[in-house]
Amino acid sequence: MTEQERSGDRIAKLLARAGVASRREVERMIADRRVAIDGKVVETPATLLEHLRGVTVDGKPVAKPEPTRLFAFHKPTGLIVAERDPAGRPTIYDALRNALPRSAPRVMPIGRLDFNTEGLLLLTNDGGFKRLLELPANAVERTYRARAHGEVTQGQLEALIEGITIDGVHYGRIDANLERRTGANQWIELTITEGKNREVRRVLEHLGLKVNRLVRTAFGPVALGDLPRGQAVEIQKHEIGKFRSSVKKARG
Repeated sequence: MTEQERSGDRIAKLLARAGVASRREVERMIADRRVAIDGKVVETPATLLEHLRGVTVDGKPVAKPEPTRLFAFHKPTGLIVAERDPAGRPTIYDALRNALPRSAPRVMPIGRLDFNTEGLLLLTNDGGFKRLLELPANAVERTYRARAHGEVTQGQLEALIEGITIDGVHYGRIDANLERRTGANQWIELTITEGKNREVRRVLEHLGLKVNRLVRTAFGPVALGDLPRGQAVEIQKHEIGKFRSSVKKARG
């Protein structure tokens, strides 16, 4: 059967769902000619398949998709959320080797945290679940605590509930509250739903503040709590089901 005659889902989607890698990474694998079907190298990530029988990555058969698993990791500052860094900086996977249980499958981060941002990072082996939580249209809430130098009023923060446009980029609803002051610094709690690149830092800098510490404290119903820095914990299966259902219900 030729690629044109196939039906089903894109191979990149199926491999991501099987926990091989994120869709973007799978596409890179295909470009590097690392993926094959019945021994024939896959030429495009748009190849359609109904199953993964006969599919190999680096010559090894792809296992059947495992049940969805979800882990909460307390990311320290100074780690890149990527498999590798061209500049040679340490990545989350360097830390996860010791943080995850031995039974953990290969996991992918859900969203990202900047090099200098710490706090809750969710990781899963299920590419479909990862995408469900990352899609801006699904509006999964992410909560941060920011320590910033400078002056800001509660009124300025409350105005962010209507969203804000900065340098042509629009940031949607932001629920922000001034928690407390410590000297020249302010502690601010912010809840966002889009998770655009450096969103919290850019919005606060637009208000004249300089962020000197940023911690993600929650992602959807999962809270960082007292999870020690650099450690990971598995989220129970029934909690994953409730999480998935709440996103689908909110989406309508």
